[in-house]
Amino acid sequence: MKSYLASRIEQIRPSGIRRFFDLANNMEGIISLGVGEPDFTTPWSICHASIQSIEQGFTSYTEIEGQIELRKEISSYMSNRFKVSYSPTTEIIVTVGGSQALDSSLRAIINPGDEVMIVEPSYVAYKALVSMAGGNPIPIVTSFEDEFKPHPEQIKQAISPRTKAIILCFPNNPTGSLLNQQELEAIAEIIVEHDLLVITDEIYAELTYEKDTFYSIASIKGMRDRTILVSGFSKAFAMTGWRLGFICAPEWLTQPILKVLQHTIISASTITQYGAIEALKNGQEYIVEMRNSYRKRRNFIVKQLNEIGLHCHLPEGAFYVFPSIRQTGQTSEQFAEKLLIRYKVAVVPGNAFGDSGEGYIRCSYATSIEKLQVAMERIKKFVGDVK
Repeated sequence: MKSYLASRIEQIRPSGIRRFFDLANNMEGIISLGVGEPDFTTPWSICHASIQSIEQGFTSYTEIEGQIELRKEISSYMSNRFKVSYSPTTEIIVTVGGSQALDSSLRAIINPGDEVMIVEPSYVAYKALVSMAGGNPIPIVTSFEDEFKPHPEQIKQAISPRTKAIILCFPNNPTGSLLNQQELEAIAEIIVEHDLLVITDEIYAELTYEKDTFYSIASIKGMRDRTILVSGFSKAFAMTGWRLGFICAPEWLTQPILKVLQHTIISASTITQYGAIEALKNGQEYIVEMRNSYRKRRNFIVKQLNEIGLHCHLPEGAFYVFPSIRQTGQTSEQFAEKLLIRYKVAVVPGNAFGDSGEGYIRCSYATSIEKLQVAMERIKKFVGDVK
């Protein structure tokens, strides 16, 4: 029966995150530091706005690119918060989550055999999405010693005549690392020199822990017209299950992306879009509250892991730590599986994020401080037993 299946799909590895998530779901007493999902519920005002839209009968399709009111709010939000301006009528598209935004963007630009550079360790979907679009993912491998940041020379050396684009995600999933303005400008110079595109996944832009440290590559001179900026509502507004994202890009890029959407999603959920309008209008106080809580948890878990001997950096953004487990003598999968089965703590093996993630695990601190305390006690005991 395999002869009926697409070979490019057969070659794609199942998500390492989902495997451990599914294992944990079938066990009792598990503390999960695995899936990257806020433990906060969606703020009530956002929920109420969506409920009202149902009560008022606003349940029809919207425009393919999303409600114009929402696109206007996204335009204002991006300009006010991140200093990048996009036309709400021609340069903003509302999508079914950030992943669908990535998928449609890649399908709109990739020809068979095109190469797309991906900074690793990286979110598990990037490689798969590039491959499913007919492209070849090219890893840019970063290291613990460099705080998981790419060197410009690495990017230069990876460029070939088939290179079409680079995918960046900073704050990074899984490492929490962040590129500053100077580091992004060095990358931007290479992108312009070699006439490339950049897809910047900015889903964690609101979750940086020092004031005004996030900087979008789209705001650098010469970059806006070659950048596809992807973001969404899942992380900043605790709306993961609502499945709403967006794309900001120049019109010459949004138009082919819209062709993909016309034949796939039609439009994002109308009800969800009403919630997103409320989130952008009145949701900043919720972001501040959640970010302050994550900062406390980050400081706690980093201190604990380093004291245990699982060395990790202090993440500048997102809600993940990426500690080294090499000193235990275990592979990433061995460590994660034994920790789950014997000590009932779920983490994600680092190799789920690319081969360069081997020797590390990803721990999400998007869970209560009380659960983090118990999880750290269990990990400490496990590491002691392994040694």
